[in-house]
Amino acid sequence: MKNKISTRYLATTAMFVVIAYLAVLTARWIPNVAGFLSYEPKDAVIVIAGFIFGPLTCVIVSILTSLIELLSVSGTGLYGFLMNVVSTCAFAVPAAWIYPKNRTQKGAMMGLGLGVVTMAACMVLWNYIITPFYMGVPREQVAGMLASVFLPFNLVKGGINAALAMLLYKPVVTALRKSGLVEQPAGGKKGRFSPGFTLFALAVLATFVLWFLVLAGAL
Repeated sequence: MKNKISTRYLATTAMFVVIAYLAVLTARWIPNVAGFLSYEPKDAVIVIAGFIFGPLTCVIVSILTSLIELLSVSGTGLYGFLMNVVSTCAFAVPAAWIYPKNRTQKGAMMGLGLGVVTMAACMVLWNYIITPFYMGVPREQVAGMLASVFLPFNLVKGGINAALAMLLYKPVVTALRKSGLVEQPAGGKKGRFSPGFTLFALAVLATFVLWFLVLAGAL
């Protein structure tokens, strides 16, 4: 039984890595903010994996996806790899820690909201530390961009991915349960995400997408 569970977990985790990497590839067509900050929807995929399997899976999928990105399409080298892992884990791990304790719409929103705030705060610090080396600019110049560029970008990035996760989690986990890759909940009870919740998630997504387009200079 343990072997079956282990094999199923490995197969599902590998699937999430592949999907997250495909999400990275789709980001090539999304405009950058400030000329170098790129949005990738992979965090939405990774946090869904965390909702299903827990925070450790977020870390595993994040590292593997970022490593594949580093070895294939990334132009930012080890700096980009480090920032990708920190950013994704700061977003996905808190959400994946909160949601299993309260598997409801409220629990999902609380976890994702905490993830957005944690990621935005972490990336302000990490950009202050790492970006001067990556861009070859004085730290004072980077400090001047923290509140005007890095903070709003990461809030918008987190908001988009949180909304995508809210919209996609239920259909994804339902499909995985039907395929036998994820166990049915104990007692056969299944949470139901109401139409109102879906409309709320769509409104959040639309709001943050518009904000992103403003930051990217597309509006």
